Amino acid sequence: MKLQTVKVENAVGKILCHDITKIVRGECKEAVFKKGHIIQKEDIPKFLKIGKDNIYILDLDADDVHEDIAGIRLGNAITGPGLTWRGPKESKVSLFAERDGLFKINVAALEAINELPDVILSTLRNNSVVKKGDLLAGTKVIPLVVPEQTVATAEKICQDAGWITEVVPFKQVKVGVVITGNEVYKQRIRDSFGPVMKEKMQAYGQEILRIDYAPDDCEDIRNKISKMADDGAGLIIVTGGMSVDPDDLTPTAIAQTGAEVVKYGAPVLPGAMFMLAYLKDTAIMGVPACGMFFKTTIVDILLPRVLVGERLTRKDITGLGHGGLCRSCESCHFPNCTFGVGVF
Repeated sequence: MKLQTVKVENAVGKILCHDITKIVRGECKEAVFKKGHIIQKEDIPKFLKIGKDNIYILDLDADDVHEDIAGIRLGNAITGPGLTWRGPKESKVSLFAERDGLFKINVAALEAINELPDVILSTLRNNSVVKKGDLLAGTKVIPLVVPEQTVATAEKICQDAGWITEVVPFKQVKVGVVITGNEVYKQRIRDSFGPVMKEKMQAYGQEILRIDYAPDDCEDIRNKISKMADDGAGLIIVTGGMSVDPDDLTPTAIAQTGAEVVKYGAPVLPGAMFMLAYLKDTAIMGVPACGMFFKTTIVDILLPRVLVGERLTRKDITGLGHGGLCRSCESCHFPNCTFGVGVF
């Protein structure tokens, strides 16, 4: 790469190495051309009009890559299913959601790309719920020109990883709800859990198969869960009875269905007494009373992942301790906050 002074008429196709500013007294001071601009034939009259007969340009070596070309190549390599890219604008390529869904990041590959000299990739956090058109990531190279090897290495990281980014669409899941507790079953109090669960499911376009009510009876709770699974529920929400009081039988009932208990107890507040289990392919969420009183709980963190068909592990839950404390803000801004950030 060499810095040269040339007449503007001879600069077509060359790279401008600094901003060209137009100054009109009392009217404006603005950049007519930005550093890194590739000079076009139609630019020549504009240069001459502002008194630029000669300009500094960069003459690239064979293995040099201009920042805009590098950005385009990075955008092509990084953009996965459900995303599209636009740009470059001021050398940056931006990635956007092509559909609603859950934004997934290959974090190890992301870190490997950012370990390269002069390359950056910045994204939303992993497992973000996104809407079509949302900005999800930005990538660029830092200098005006980078070696071909740098860009090629970034492309190879993407190729070897198999994927870097994806927006996974939500599946249509039949959701069953089993609400436990003598006080609701015997109609001593009004059910408050049902409306909350309906609202959460409707936000993701999910169908409620039905809502069943069960007393504080382990066999009855177990049978209603099993019947819900037999009737095709892909997700069963079981509410109430999740603490350690003598009448709190829900965790035992879930286990007695034969379900594999992934984790009972979560490092999330609110949501500490949460349980996750799987009855074959049916996910079962045991939701404590906080799910009725708090706008945002562990359910809101894990529900989107279940609805894209992900089978969660114990590590997925234990990792939520980092970022698992809700600040209980007066005005809730979830998910645009630290709650549920986790360790990926």
